[in-house]
Amino acid sequence: MTVRVGVLGAGFIGRIHALNLRRDDRVQLVGIADVVPRAAERLAAEVETAALGSLADLLDRGVDAVYVCTPNAQHVEPVVAALRAGIHVFSEKPMATTLRGAFEIREAARRARGVYQLGLNRRFARVYRFVKTLIDDGRLTPLLAQMKHNRGELQQPPWTGDPTITGGYLYETPVHLFDMGRFLFGDVAEVSGVARQSVYKELDGFVMLFRFASGVAASVTSVAHTSWFFPYERVEVYGPHQTAVTEELERASFSPGMRAQVEGIDCFQMPFEDKWGYVEEDRRFIDAVLGEAPPAVTAEDGYRATELVEAVYQAARSGAAVRLPLPEPA
Repeated sequence: MTVRVGVLGAGFIGRIHALNLRRDDRVQLVGIADVVPRAAERLAAEVETAALGSLADLLDRGVDAVYVCTPNAQHVEPVVAALRAGIHVFSEKPMATTLRGAFEIREAARRARGVYQLGLNRRFARVYRFVKTLIDDGRLTPLLAQMKHNRGELQQPPWTGDPTITGGYLYETPVHLFDMGRFLFGDVAEVSGVARQSVYKELDGFVMLFRFASGVAASVTSVAHTSWFFPYERVEVYGPHQTAVTEELERASFSPGMRAQVEGIDCFQMPFEDKWGYVEEDRRFIDAVLGEAPPAVTAEDGYRATELVEAVYQAARSGAAVRLPLPEPA
């Protein structure tokens, strides 16, 4: 069976997915849609498909699945519309920029004939898979962790500094780190910490404590004005005389004991779309569409990531610890 796929949104991430899908023999790209005609035309020409203007145009062409790669704050409407039309949906992160929006998508996904998968690519990145396998195999018992995901700036592209588009800094960048905490350690039970507004017109620096239901405690930091100092993304996981460390998406190391040889992987020379997990998440979505596997990142995963962002904002603004789960929208 050939899966007929359309891409809504012809920006950077839409292009990454379109190029991956074009290389999948199971996929036929039937259109690239964007409200900016020139953007749709440029990407459509690159992947040899039709340039269109809207989700409705993609649906009219008989797509089986659609990729929603619109700006953060514009995910809910097209995702829900496609699910209600019986179409399989891959949505880029974040699921939504409000808990209400995430709830609406989760409920639509529960009722839908099609599958829904969220684009949290870090789950498929080689460095994080390395750490996840250590935990799953019982070689690393996580007790404590330090997690950092910074941005160098909120200037390029200009929309990254506009909360009406991003939903706020946490939805643009740190949501990946928050989800990675859940991926490695399970659900978060409580968040606390502080945040400040320093350089930009929103909260742009966070120092938080996540307490997981599993008993793991993690310090979580994210700052939006660090000038891309390497490694801007780093996770350290501590077990009994064990340490696992990731450095961006480039390499990961594991010390299994005080006198044991350190193990590791180096992904520096791998293609960007592979080491960042984009190839794998696209393959897994098509697997799910074909009924070969369940969605790799579910609507429930997306809802919990959104909930965690909202809990961090609440804790930062109130100065008080916030327990999870949060009350569901009425």
